Amino acid sequence: MNKSAVLALIQKTLADELEILSKGARASFAAATDPDSKAENKYDTRTLEASYVARGQAQRVAELQQAVHQYQALKLDLDSIATVCLGALVTLDKDQFYFMGPAAGGTEVITENQEILVITPASPLGQKLMGKKVSDKVQIGSGPFLQITDIL
Repeated sequence: MNKSAVLALIQKTLADELEILSKGARASFAAATDPDSKAENKYDTRTLEASYVARGQAQRVAELQQAVHQYQALKLDLDSIATVCLGALVTLDKDQFYFMGPAAGGTEVITENQEILVITPASPLGQKLMGKKVSDKVQIGSGPFLQITDIL
């Protein structure tokens, strides 16, 4: 599996999501500030609700912008590496693929018919994997132990 291609796919996925969310945030802001959405009586909360949505979407856009910048700044070691670190592509039990990223944990990408889940060092699994080597075993929750079969 090509780690550079995986990183490029993650960056494209984040950029696409950022574009969609930015459009939604602009629409929410427009709805929240539209003079026609003013309260008609003391029980009308449309403007307040629209402002909450606009604020939440703006925060999500800011988080995604930061994630995009972090992935653009990420320097990959394209050779096999000895231990799991930031930028590592980790295989557990030959069929579970994880990319140790700086942000955007939970993002999923598919390449070469394989699903790859982005995890961060702050996540529970990321904390268990950091610094581990091929053949080390980790346990996810109370499930079975999984062996690290490859680190790229």
